Amino acid sequence: MKINVSGHHCDISESLKEDIEQKFEKIANHFPTLIALDIFVTKEHGEYSVELATKYEGTSIAVKGKNDVMYPAIFQARKKLDAALKHRKGQLKSDLHEKPTVTTPEIAHEIIQDMDLK
Repeated sequence: MKINVSGHHCDISESLKEDIEQKFEKIANHFPTLIALDIFVTKEHGEYSVELATKYEGTSIAVKGKNDVMYPAIFQARKKLDAALKHRKGQLKSDLHEKPTVTTPEIAHEIIQDMDLK
C-alpha cells in the first residue's frame, strides 16, 4: 500500500513518515486490495487534524481525527478508518450471500371466500 503524507502548517519528518507507515501496516494486511492512502496532517489554532482518504472497492472513504497532540489524532483517525473499511467489507460480503426469494402471499379475501363459514 502506498502512503502519501502531507502536512499543512506542520513539518512532516522522515521519522514521522516511517512511524505512520508502521502504524498502518495492520490495515494494509487486513485489506490487501487497498492501493493508496492519503494522509493530511493540519495544525490550526493549536489543534492537530488528521484526515485520511482512500478508495476501497469502488467507494471513496474519508475520515478525520482531531486532538491537541499529533499522535493521538493519528490514532483516532486510524481507528475510524479501520471501522469504515470493515463496514464496507461487510457490505460487500453481504452482497455475495444469496438473498431470500419473496413469494407473493395469497390475498386474504380470496382465502375467506373459499372457506365454508356455515
